[in-house]
Amino acid sequence: MPTFSAHDGTELAYHVFGDGLPLICLPGGPTDSAYLGDLAGLCAHRQLIRLDLRGTGQSATPQDAASYRCDRLVEDVEALREHLGLDQMDLLAHCAGANLAALYVSHHPENVSKLALITPSVRAVGLTITGDLRLETARLRRDEPWFTEAFTALEDIVAGKATADSWQAITPFSYGRWDKAAQAHQTAGDERMNADVVAAFGADGAFSSDTTRGALAQFMPPVLILAGEVDLGAPPRTMAEFAGLFPNAELVVQPGAGHYPWLDDSDRFAATVTAFLGQTTALSS
Repeated sequence: MPTFSAHDGTELAYHVFGDGLPLICLPGGPTDSAYLGDLAGLCAHRQLIRLDLRGTGQSATPQDAASYRCDRLVEDVEALREHLGLDQMDLLAHCAGANLAALYVSHHPENVSKLALITPSVRAVGLTITGDLRLETARLRRDEPWFTEAFTALEDIVAGKATADSWQAITPFSYGRWDKAAQAHQTAGDERMNADVVAAFGADGAFSSDTTRGALAQFMPPVLILAGEVDLGAPPRTMAEFAGLFPNAELVVQPGAGHYPWLDDSDRFAATVTAFLGQTTALSS
């Protein structure tokens, strides 16, 4: 397993798949990168380099737990770039990893040649996803056999009456198909989640949305924001707002996809991302 030293000496691990031009992949969670897999076979087109965030996966636990905070992870990404000897890098980030990518771009814009944000979290840029929008998006799944129980739980969450069971009950909304593969993917992700890392990631001081938005407005390289049509966590309407923060961003909404679009339609996902990264396949819409 290849590793490198972060600025504070913490040993961080990364996983390499395929050949070709490197694509640095930042996981969400925050958690390790295993749940990304090979991102629907993107490794057939690019060399995927998946970073395990500090304290997750094969990466070491730091001495200072405060270093899990998102803004402090920026220099871990920079240390990886330097370790790989890249002058510039194409960067892909999923969910909460998009917060880290946004902060990285705001600090080191000259080091990123292309940016792909997959169903991104919006905490770093201060956008709001209303409860009504989540409910509206959820209603697209009303013909699913699990819908009634999950929607009732979502209504409780939106009304501020959430329980642990409520959060568990809405899990099917994260996937375009709540089948055995999706259930296994969710279970594996739950088992790897470290509550301490999650809590510290978004601790006070992690985000300064006005500063970040100002930096993104000056970021000229191409940006792809890929949304899932039925994703409650990153609804397309909010993703359109996110795209509007960049001068050169394109929003692609993947039909029928949830929060993990590479699982819901691997061919469409791979075609969209490889096209954006410079392949010959036309972008999906």
